[in-house]
Amino acid sequence: MIEVQHLTKRYGDRTAVDDVSFRVERGEIVGFLGPNGAGKSTTLRMLTGFLAASSGAVQIDGIDMFEKPLLAKSRIGYMPESCPLYPEMRVNEYLSYRAELKGVAGRSIADRVAQSLAQASVSEVAERIIGQLSKGTRQRVGLADALVADPPILVLDEPTAGLDPNQIRQVRDLIRGFAGKKTVLVSTHILPEVEATCERVVIIHRGKVVREGTPDELRSAMDSQRRLALKSKHAVRLVSPVVLAVPGVLGIDTDKSDGATHLVLRVEDDPEVPDRIFDAVAKAGLSLRHLQPLSVASLEDVFGKLTTADAAAVGAASDDEEDDEDEEASEDDE
Repeated sequence: MIEVQHLTKRYGDRTAVDDVSFRVERGEIVGFLGPNGAGKSTTLRMLTGFLAASSGAVQIDGIDMFEKPLLAKSRIGYMPESCPLYPEMRVNEYLSYRAELKGVAGRSIADRVAQSLAQASVSEVAERIIGQLSKGTRQRVGLADALVADPPILVLDEPTAGLDPNQIRQVRDLIRGFAGKKTVLVSTHILPEVEATCERVVIIHRGKVVREGTPDELRSAMDSQRRLALKSKHAVRLVSPVVLAVPGVLGIDTDKSDGATHLVLRVEDDPEVPDRIFDAVAKAGLSLRHLQPLSVASLEDVFGKLTTADAAAVGAASDDEEDDEDEEASEDDE
């Protein structure tokens, strides 16, 4: 279980992460979304203990990350966006070394390495030197690293970046298979992957959580009312009054005419409304060419609406965040 409470990160006068709070329940898979510069990677680095927080608290499986960082980190498999691998080592040597660092018992290391290689679909490069691998393959070695100690909690930052479509599908299936078995927090820009793998979504923008819920809940929030697309050969002035008088029709969002009438209707969530519209139009001596529901909002629609901002400002924030994080990492190294 992951519990983040009022997590804040400041760099001088700028606040990169601002009072962020959310939970990931045991066995739950949660997507962590936001545009570039929103504070995603900064938040993940803090909750995994790789970056000091300005304020706030993080509980990892009931362990306070800031009071007992080594114990808390032992419960996490963390895959950062840019995996810091040793390019001169062979894959199996690197994973064996990482397993030992993570406290895997010596007699179990070989089995854990083999299993993590298989899970990340990189068994075929076990004997290869990491520096000779493609970017996508190195990314999957980073995933194997996160899995090698069989942690109960996984924090994955852009795990499918640089992968081809087949590799993305493999990683998606792997993550989905952890449902109910591991607690997973995954950050990604690929929204269809979120819909395919995540039970719940947390959206962050400009350092703040702006919405969270299941994908269906987020879509419903965008589409609290149903919409119907109507087309008729008759003029708007004839069709609109008839339609608006139908019980359950709440209004007309758009209307236009190009030799035919096109209306987008807002209606109550009542399956009888379309039938009532047909009956009313027929009684008025008019006809319809079609009447059909418009598709509900996609997760992409929700994401766009909640995170739309001036591109230049977001880009600048992203650059600042990267510079500040590099500064912080340098200070930690010292």
